[in-house]
Amino acid sequence: MTFLPNPSDPRDVSEHTLFRFPPEIDFSNAGGLLDVIVAKGRPRDGRRARVLVLDLTATDFMDSQGVRLINDVRRLLRPGTLVYVVARPDSVAARVLELTGLRRDVPVYDNLPEAMAA
Repeated sequence: MTFLPNPSDPRDVSEHTLFRFPPEIDFSNAGGLLDVIVAKGRPRDGRRARVLVLDLTATDFMDSQGVRLINDVRRLLRPGTLVYVVARPDSVAARVLELTGLRRDVPVYDNLPEAMAA
């Protein structure tokens, strides 16, 4: 399912922050990724990212640690920061998001341009 942007909503693309996930997300790297993602979602200049886009299009393997990572990111970011996920519809990551139910809680887009425009 793709969430299309509402054309009447004002948006400033500069408020979108992008984080590209590695090819594999598992126990060995999820903890380190959490620190990097949260730091990127909380810039030091005092501004906050309005939308954090997590790009899973290059991710070929993801287990439950990836789902936990996305949930932890959502929990640790400042209130009001939206989290969008990008995953190819035919990917393992998209299937894991669907099976775990996270897809119901986080907008998941099929491609990066859609997510960055939302």
